[in-house]
Order: sequence, then C-alpha cells, then structure tokens
Amino acid sequence: MIEAITEFTGTLAGYLWNNGLTMLILVGTGLYLTIRLRFVQLTGFRHGWVLVSGRLSRDSDSGEVSHFQALSTALSATVGTGNIAGVATAISLGGPGALFWMWVTAFVGMATKFTESTLALKFREVDEDGTIAGGPMYTLLHGLKMKRMAALFAVFALIASFGIGNLVQANSVVDGLTYIWPEFDDHGWVIGVVLSVLVGTVILGGVHRIAVVASAIVPFMVIIYVVSALAVLIQNAAEIPSALLTIFNLALNPWAAGGAAVGEAIRWGVARGLFSNEAGLGSSPMAHAAARTSEPVREGLVAMMEPFIDTIVICTMTGLVIVLSGAYLTAEEGVVGAALTAYAFSLNFGDFGAMVVGFGLSLFAFSTMIAWSYYGDRSARFLFGKKSVLYYRIVFTIVIVVGAAVPLKLVWNIADITTILMALPNLLALFLLAGLVQRMKTDYFSGMQG
Repeated sequence: MIEAITEFTGTLAGYLWNNGLTMLILVGTGLYLTIRLRFVQLTGFRHGWVLVSGRLSRDSDSGEVSHFQALSTALSATVGTGNIAGVATAISLGGPGALFWMWVTAFVGMATKFTESTLALKFREVDEDGTIAGGPMYTLLHGLKMKRMAALFAVFALIASFGIGNLVQANSVVDGLTYIWPEFDDHGWVIGVVLSVLVGTVILGGVHRIAVVASAIVPFMVIIYVVSALAVLIQNAAEIPSALLTIFNLALNPWAAGGAAVGEAIRWGVARGLFSNEAGLGSSPMAHAAARTSEPVREGLVAMMEPFIDTIVICTMTGLVIVLSGAYLTAEEGVVGAALTAYAFSLNFGDFGAMVVGFGLSLFAFSTMIAWSYYGDRSARFLFGKKSVLYYRIVFTIVIVVGAAVPLKLVWNIADITTILMALPNLLALFLLAGLVQRMKTDYFSGMQG
C-alpha cells in the first residue's frame, strides 16, 4: 500500500515540477516583481536591516510581535531541513549546478517575499483582543474579493503544514540522527515522540510563545551551523574558486554538463530553492502579518531578508561544503538528503562533523515545526473558526510521530505536491496586486525623503 502511494505521489510530483510552465510561473513571478518594484531587494536592502534592529519600531502600533520576532518566526520555518537535506537532495539529483539556480530563486524571491508580506499587513484582520490574522487568504479575500480562491489557499496551506512543516521535518531528523547512531534506525518513533512533546509544549502557547522561542533559537542555531560550515570552507579555501567555477559551469554550460543535466540542475535548484526559502508559497506572510507596525512596507522589507539569510547565506554554506568535499560523488548509494550533508561534514571533522549536522538538523526541524504549526492554525481559523485552532494543534503534534516513521521518498513527494498547489493562488494575488504594492513602496520611500 505504501509503495503504491509513494509511486502515485511521485508521478504527480514529477508532473507538477517536470515542466517548463511551473518553472516559468515560479521564477517568472519573482522576476516580474523584481522589475515592477525596481529591484527593491537592492534598493531597500540596507533599510530592511535597520528595521530588523528595531530602531524605528513604536510600541503603540497594532500587532502581536516585533519586527525581529516576526522575522525569527518566519526564519524558523525557512531555516530548516531545506538548508541541510534540501540542498543535498538538489545537488545529488541535479548536480552542483543546482546551487546556482537556488541562488536565482532566492534573489527574485526577495521581491516576492516583499510583495506578499506587504500585502499581508495591508489586509490583515485585528480582533478586539488584539489577536492578528493575516496571510494570502485574507489578501485574496479583502484585496481581490476572491472568497473561493482564499478558501482554496487555506486548504492547501492546512495540508502543507502537515507535509512540508511536519512530516518532512520529523523524517529528516530521524534521517540525520540515525546516520550518527544507526541503532535508532528501527526506533524512529521514539525520536518522533520526543519531538512531538517538545513541539506541543511550545505551540499550545500560541504565537507569543512561538515568537519568543523562535527569536531565541534561530540566532543560536544559525551561528552554530554557519561557524561549522565556515571552518570547513577555511580549511579548503584554496579550492573555493574551482568549486564556484564548477557550479556556474554545470548550471549554465550545456556543452560541459549536457542539456539534460542543465535541465535537471534547473529543476532541482528551483524546486529545492522554493522549498528552502518558501518565497511565493504564502506561508511566512502569516507570521509577518502579526508584526507590530502600521506601515505594511516596513514588514515587507523585513521579510525580504529571509531568502538572503536562508538561501544565499546558509544554503550556499551547505552546498559548498558538499561540493568541496566531493561527497556527492563519493557517498554510498542511498546516502541522500540530510545523511549526505552529514557525510560531507564528517569527511572534514570525522564523527564530530556528522554530529553538528545531526543536532543542527534537530534544532532546525524543531523551529520549522513550531512556525508551520502557526501557519496551519491560521488556515484552520480561516476555514473553521477560532475554536478549531486548539484541535488543529493537538492533531499536529500527534502527526509528528507518524512522520518519523514514514518512508523518506513518500514524505518528499507530499511536500512537493502541497508546495506547488499552495503557491499558485498566492502567486495569482501577487501578480494582480503588484501595482498596489508598487504605489505603497513609492509612497513610503517618498515620505522618508520628505
């Protein structure tokens, strides 16, 4: 039964991702927004960092969390297994050239993040008790009066929260930890139970507790992982130019890689790039909608930092470690995903390197789960009302145990399918409301100069 479901979902995921139209929609929307917003990812980059620092915040503004807490919550969802398992999967299946296309996805994705999060602030709902509800479903509902499309997005987001935000994370933790301790291979459910208890403890406290935990965990885990990766890169500094040349060559040169190989690099680079930074998915705008600000453009600029930190910084670190070590060429058959990254680190630091990846993956996955649980409960609230939120959180924690025991390929297939289905209604809203965001951006920066 599991084999049949895996085969079916694999075929469907392949159909959705293995065509030029999907790539054109995903990257094309980001490119369109980049041009329409006059390269906001470059012109607004510095100001975005000023906003993250909190220097321009006012406690009197509506919202539940600070700019930094909103960014940390969103980053806790994006900085996850995509940075460890996703990059390794992209390189093992699409070659080193896939990393270049992850960069492209991230760059245009910065404009996408800016747009979707600005709109989330513009059209969010604030209850009498100060509770915030926002995201693409509210943008579609209030901004475009597309009630059915809004409900469709919420349904896909709800399902995706159990795929990309739950099953994938639990499965990847087991994958990474069993590489270090093979004796856990037949007891993945034990890891699942521990994760379930820890996640449940946080998410039952709502967005406030999620934001506090995320703002504590995210900086710590990013620093630990980046420092470890930098140590590998410093050891192999002389080979970095050659590695970068290999990445560019295999990404762009069909004569060196072969036309089919370049196609695979594009496919897996874009797919895993989107999975990693979630630009265009419509997930992180739900976290940014809760930010304490009266200026929607400000939170858009803060959100824009996500793809930069997640993909251009952290994914690049992982990718270079794998390419420099040659792990994608020397790993045994079956060593994929998080295990491949752990293997790459172990080639430089032995068992310690594998442990860094294993424990880093556990923290990344934990933070991703708590953030995605919030996205899921916002979707449940939109579809079924406030009373459904508690029931959703309980079910979410139980499913973690299931995810720890489900085959890896099936989990990734589900994640790929729900990711693209969730993205489409959101991308439609971004395309139709790009003019509004452009005017809001112009007014905001004109006001600053005035």
